Amino acid sequence: MADIASWQGMIDWNEELLVRRTGEGSEAWAGKARASGVATEAELTGWLREQGVTGYAAMAVAWKLFGYPEFFLKSGDELIDGQYADRPALRPIADRLMSMALSLDGVWLQARKTYVSVHSPRRKFAQITPANKGSLDLLLRVEAEDPRLEAVKGRSGDPFDRRLRFRSPAEVDDGVLAILERALEQNS
Repeated sequence: MADIASWQGMIDWNEELLVRRTGEGSEAWAGKARASGVATEAELTGWLREQGVTGYAAMAVAWKLFGYPEFFLKSGDELIDGQYADRPALRPIADRLMSMALSLDGVWLQARKTYVSVHSPRRKFAQITPANKGSLDLLLRVEAEDPRLEAVKGRSGDPFDRRLRFRSPAEVDDGVLAILERALEQNS
């Protein structure tokens, strides 16, 4: 399977943003924060705000000073392995869905701690999520008619308000591919 993006892209992007906005990287800013006596994340947030560093750029400094969350340092494959460690019967379903998504032109995958997001060049249009130990959901941003598509309760206003639920790899068929193609078309 093709490489699956991890959190490293976000780490790099935040660092680049900090440098673009301030002319200095997180190492320099962390040194300044230490020298000013900053000892907690709350103190750092306030101190950085006073310096005009906020949002994602400030995250780069916080991570340099206090460390990254453990899952940020894992590869895409390691994140996905963790998602299915206690539900190995679902992994073949996820693998089949990921392969199917990657077969579509311009699609790439982003592994997160608890799910895999499916992206078009424009935006995220699907999410592969273990629902429980016995089923896996493909959440979708799509307008389509298919008897297998279910409305997701409690997601009113959320663009990912439709899902396909799977209990076996055999359920991932050409109809699923057609729905993914439709979602990609609507989100490109």
